Amino acid sequence: MSGHLRQILAPALLGAALLTGCAPAATPQAQGTPVASSTPVSRVSFYPLETGLTWSYQPEGEAAGGQPYSLRALGPTVFAGQTALAFELTGRGAQQTWFRQVSSEGVRLLGFRKPGVSVRLDPAWLEAPAEGAWRVGLNWEGQSRVTLTGDDGKVQAQGTLRYRYDVQDRRRVTTPAGTFEVWVVTRQIGDDVGGLFSPQVQQFWFAPFAGEVRTPEGLLLTARNFGGKP
Repeated sequence: MSGHLRQILAPALLGAALLTGCAPAATPQAQGTPVASSTPVSRVSFYPLETGLTWSYQPEGEAAGGQPYSLRALGPTVFAGQTALAFELTGRGAQQTWFRQVSSEGVRLLGFRKPGVSVRLDPAWLEAPAEGAWRVGLNWEGQSRVTLTGDDGKVQAQGTLRYRYDVQDRRRVTTPAGTFEVWVVTRQIGDDVGGLFSPQVQQFWFAPFAGEVRTPEGLLLTARNFGGKP
């Protein structure tokens, strides 16, 4: 991978998973443009997906009151010819949109987009299991073909992503957003696309009906605009 491309994608997993993406369309205007909705959120799913949900995060250990990162559920869209839900992260110069398929059978990441580049995952990356599968000791793994494409439609890099998840604990935690019963998960990832997905070992906390309470990048949930089931 070129140094320029690595610089563009350095924040990607402030920018891979976090709580929660084949081929992109040739024209950037048509790809991954969410269908906006102003419908009030009246219910929240086990894997929160409803249009209009928002989460605020700050780096773990940082003094309260700093500029937050904001994650928003933008709603349904089409990514690489497949129906998907768009989730956008902004703040502190970051801007990234993930395209996921979410159901009771789990969460699959089709790809993500940053300014100037799109990343496709084929097959989709399994980020979370079926709702009823959660338990301490659960693990799952897989691999996906990674394709990076510029806004000009040219492929910039290709390679393979490998991942493994291990559910290590179930515990009660408290953050500025409240107290939650979370699943503690360790994620291991590796790729041969120049270390696009790093760090390679990360831990996150997932709370049903709330989302990621701690992201793999070490961001803690500080606020949300919905109740869910804390």
